[in-house]
Amino acid sequence: MLDLRFVAEHLDIVKTKTAQRQVAFDFAPLEQLEEARRRAIRDYETLRAEQKRASDGMKALKPGSPEFDTLRATLKEMADRGKALEEEKRIIEEAIPPLLLRIPNLCHDSVPVGESADDNYLVRSHGEIKPLGFAPLDHVAIGEKHGILDFEQAGRVSGARFCFLRGQAARLERSLINFMLDIHTREHGYEEIFPPLMVNADAMTGTGQLPKFEEDLFKTDNLYLIPTAEVPVTNLYRDTLLESLPSTLKMVAYTPCFRREAGSHGRDTRGLIRQHQFNKVELVKIAPPEESYDELEKLVNDACTILQRLELPYRVMGLCTGDIGFGAAKCYDLEVWLPSQNTFREISSCSNFEAFQARRANIRFRDSSGKAQFAHTLNGSGLAVGRTLVAILENFQNADGSVTIPDALRPYTGFDRIG
Repeated sequence: MLDLRFVAEHLDIVKTKTAQRQVAFDFAPLEQLEEARRRAIRDYETLRAEQKRASDGMKALKPGSPEFDTLRATLKEMADRGKALEEEKRIIEEAIPPLLLRIPNLCHDSVPVGESADDNYLVRSHGEIKPLGFAPLDHVAIGEKHGILDFEQAGRVSGARFCFLRGQAARLERSLINFMLDIHTREHGYEEIFPPLMVNADAMTGTGQLPKFEEDLFKTDNLYLIPTAEVPVTNLYRDTLLESLPSTLKMVAYTPCFRREAGSHGRDTRGLIRQHQFNKVELVKIAPPEESYDELEKLVNDACTILQRLELPYRVMGLCTGDIGFGAAKCYDLEVWLPSQNTFREISSCSNFEAFQARRANIRFRDSSGKAQFAHTLNGSGLAVGRTLVAILENFQNADGSVTIPDALRPYTGFDRIG
């Protein structure tokens, strides 16, 4: 959430940067409320000055005199008007946050202006795309060939966009989770967290899923199933004032994730790319503002390490204003090569939210001068597990339909080949 004072004082900048995101937002109601709020404050302050003058004037009057009684009645009317103005201000101020919650974050000045993913830019690439020497199968065909991916039965049990992982696929998925967690905790210094998989509306609001993206969420009773571990892990520090933040807090969590994918009809309906339920290892950081952009680069490198160890070709893309997520100030996408599609597909999104989430979730720390200020929050997938499985099946497939397991994973899987 943006700071109201900043929005009011730099409205033209906020409007311009919001439009650069290809977001249509009607600022008129917010402007009207802010003007009404300021008017109520001005009227109240004027009234208080009048009350003080009237109160001082009473000291010179004789109690019980007509002038005294008249002025006392006037003061009572002023007090009633003051209460009415305070109530008016309270009502106005309660109406402002729901509007602020719907304004996207402002992109960092280094983010290029663009309309869509076509305007994203290549930061770097890694790994050689080696021709397979045969027509590649996609992961669905590979999985069905070996009886390790069962979409048909999952459809009967749960509906579209679910899958049973069986045998070696189930073991491979579990191995990837452990492999990622071990690298991030043992080598990169993240604290491992296993959070709740259901959270309340306040937590979803804190990280920006509510109110804008409610249609993408699964809800049960008064709780929401998490779309990503970012939500509970970031909210671990909700309504917290850290007495100091001498260095960045780094956390990693494996969780199942649940998404309706309400706006993705017809997209990636085949296979594991876009499921309602999927596994992910998430990296979350809470950083001092002056360190957050260095920490973003480190977070990207931490996620890239997994792809490098698995010998998967990938590229890092910087997102333009028209493709960046609602709450992010700057974002990089990691995209892995998929031979069956002859293209790169997203496998991680790494973002710096600056104070956008921290202001919503009230995550603060005391700086070196003792002043409380909002922290910066960051997160990124390290990695999306199902998409990593897809990339392994496709990149390491052989002409006979078998799949070679990357060397780094073999101590985890206990086998070096599928099929």
